[in-house]
Amino acid sequence: MRALVISDIHANLPALKAVLDAAPEHDAIWNLGDVVGYGASPNEVVEMARSLGGIVVRGNHDRACSDPDKFSQQSRMSPIAATAAIWTNQVLTEENRKWLSGLPRGPVKPSRSKLICVHGSPRDEDEYISSEWHAETSFTALVAAGARIAFFGHTHEQIALISTQRAFYPVEPEYPREGMVQFRLRLSRTSRYLLNPGSVGQPRDGDWRAAFAIYDSDQRSLTWYRVPYDVLTAQRRIRRAKLPEMLASRLQDGT
Repeated sequence: MRALVISDIHANLPALKAVLDAAPEHDAIWNLGDVVGYGASPNEVVEMARSLGGIVVRGNHDRACSDPDKFSQQSRMSPIAATAAIWTNQVLTEENRKWLSGLPRGPVKPSRSKLICVHGSPRDEDEYISSEWHAETSFTALVAAGARIAFFGHTHEQIALISTQRAFYPVEPEYPREGMVQFRLRLSRTSRYLLNPGSVGQPRDGDWRAAFAIYDSDQRSLTWYRVPYDVLTAQRRIRRAKLPEMLASRLQDGT
């Protein structure tokens, strides 16, 4: 079984289209949340995500943009993120808003596998796995969930955190900074993994290209990808919507 793993699209339609065009053949789609927020094409991206089907886990921006009164999320966001969430809530169609509001909170388990899909961490959907302590507590929650692998987003960075019987260590993909590239990680039957496919629509690891991953259960591997997309169009849409300039300018730097 091969799954296309995507996360943090953030209403960036050109980036999502580039990922879907470039993605190798797959049997399932696992979307780790933050379909909207920041970007200027929320309705188009939601409609595309809905049409793709598969697993979609809710993200914090999905909550804030779809039902701010219910989730009280905007008060915990940065001013720029809150501004984008308010704008997104105003332009979403009622049907798309309802779909976002109804997305399931992670962890979500694909069928009967020992895998789980989350937005933040297996312990807390809003938690950033950004330190060794966060990773250790996430592995504890992973074991409690009866799983061996967790796919997570939220940090907008491609990374694998690996726990063996003897050690804990991170792995990040290494590849050329131009064109479409890929990096394959072999997965052991005896280790546990926290795997992040990176962000489709707003990378923050210094690489502006859209990120995604393919998980292959038969080959026991995860392959990370980066693909160029029409970043100028994404920027023009943000500026045309009069969203904060930073949301446009940061796309070209991947920050």
